[in-house]
Amino acid sequence: MIEASSTDNATVTTAPANPDKPIQDVQKEDDDVARSEATFRYTVQNISQLKEQVLSPPCYVRCLPWKILILIRHTTTPERQQQKALGVFLQCNGDYDTPGWSCYGLGELKLMSHKADGAHLCRKLHHMYHCKEDDWGFAHFISWDDLMDPNNGFVKDDSITVEAHVVAEAPHGISWDSKKHTGFVGLKNQGATCYMNSLLQTLFFTNVLRKAVYKIPTVGDDSSRSVAFALQRVFYDLQFADKPVATKKLTKSFGWETLDSFMQHDVQEFLRVLLDKLENKMKGTVVEGTVPKLFEGKMTSFIKCKNVNCTSTRLETFYDIQLSVKGKNNIYESFKDYISTELLDGENKYDAGEHGLQEAEKGVRFDEFPPVLHLHLMRFQYDPQSDASIKFNDRFEFYEEINLDPYLQEIPSTPAHYTLHAVLVHSGDNHGGHYVVFINPKGDGKWCKFDDDVVSRCSKQEAIEYNYGGKEDAPHLARRATSAYMLIYIQTSQLKYVLQDVTENDIPSDLCERINEEVRFEMVRTCGRKIRCRKYKSDTSVSSAKYYARIFSALKQFFTLQALAGSKYKGR
Repeated sequence: MIEASSTDNATVTTAPANPDKPIQDVQKEDDDVARSEATFRYTVQNISQLKEQVLSPPCYVRCLPWKILILIRHTTTPERQQQKALGVFLQCNGDYDTPGWSCYGLGELKLMSHKADGAHLCRKLHHMYHCKEDDWGFAHFISWDDLMDPNNGFVKDDSITVEAHVVAEAPHGISWDSKKHTGFVGLKNQGATCYMNSLLQTLFFTNVLRKAVYKIPTVGDDSSRSVAFALQRVFYDLQFADKPVATKKLTKSFGWETLDSFMQHDVQEFLRVLLDKLENKMKGTVVEGTVPKLFEGKMTSFIKCKNVNCTSTRLETFYDIQLSVKGKNNIYESFKDYISTELLDGENKYDAGEHGLQEAEKGVRFDEFPPVLHLHLMRFQYDPQSDASIKFNDRFEFYEEINLDPYLQEIPSTPAHYTLHAVLVHSGDNHGGHYVVFINPKGDGKWCKFDDDVVSRCSKQEAIEYNYGGKEDAPHLARRATSAYMLIYIQTSQLKYVLQDVTENDIPSDLCERINEEVRFEMVRTCGRKIRCRKYKSDTSVSSAKYYARIFSALKQFFTLQALAGSKYKGR
């Protein structure tokens, strides 16, 4: 659609969160152009004389200009009669110099009634905006007759007001500075790592674990085979880099370099293998025991005979809990189901030794939950009818804060109250899809979305409620079965300990030296490739002197670093 050349017959205001508060000019609104949502209003004057489309001034969300577009449309009724209507659209103009840009947005368009007891007319939309479809809305938002009907109160002094509420994801294909907008960077998408990027971000933001990983001695390790050193490098880059971080060396050290490797292991298996490797590597060091101290819980499994005095118990440890989703409304129902007892009777009676076969109850009781609680939601399960794994996208509610005291055998000295730290989300079905993670880095309710290389701030609702799954999540119907598959909670009393600051002083100097040596070597190798490529290029628009200057500088830095070996060099 063509933008209107003038908006002299219209004004724009921003809508306050509280409708009783006065409306302010758009210029006075929060100037955070990278925000995830905003509400603004557009008033069109002389509406009865409207001939051409009009376009509001922009309201910036996710660094993109969002506008309300209003025009007159003539539609044909089923009786083949011409009907005049008001069309209202939400427009998003991206970077036309980058045709591959896209931004997924949710919108609510509201035609305001000026009557005290009048009802506003609301219509909701969701759309993937891109250069070929930069507006979306309703050609027949309201018929002209209904618009002009004084009983509806939409027109006052020959003017109408339309309010738009926009919620948008961070754009793709446009220069988006994650570090600038959030303070964090993402991980590059290798195209074959499924859930790995999401999981790595959650481990990175488990700060006390990150601090311990830095302290693992890896001086003599082969950099291509050491999982510990590869993870140290990823954590170091996530902490200090300004651009998305690569993970190829980590996957190579892990031995899983293909998509099949990741598909054959679910996120629970991958996490257990990774934590096992770290736990073994920490043995005999100053950080020995960090992994079980953070993630290990205790429970007792039991079998209790009903008719004789015979009980069998076994103390077990766990690093995560699998919660059933199917048929459960929320996280509390799943915990209740987890500790419910199973009756062993009939052909399934319990062999009680000298007491013979006995009816018995079988179950588990939690003795202790860990400071960092990993909950795996059983979204993917085997379906015997189709003989395949299917995804259950049933609505399943979880909460920012939970109380797990009722599920412990004994009342704990420290309440088992937990705060939600991360929500790992899958969009799609069992055949594939997309993985993202929402993280509450400081445990203060300020959430960020980590979508591979793109990091953006988001609302609490986007992080929690939008990922319940089920048909009720209307805003995400177009997102192909979006729902949480893993939750990470931190014991509220342990938040300060688990999320303690990690500074450069917490990183051993020899690790900094080794990582920086690798960085310089990679710079030299990259510059060398560019020079070799340049020899075969006919393009002489760029002076080769610049390339030689770069490689000379990189070499100088590299050998300077060699000379500093053994010193306390830190930084990048």
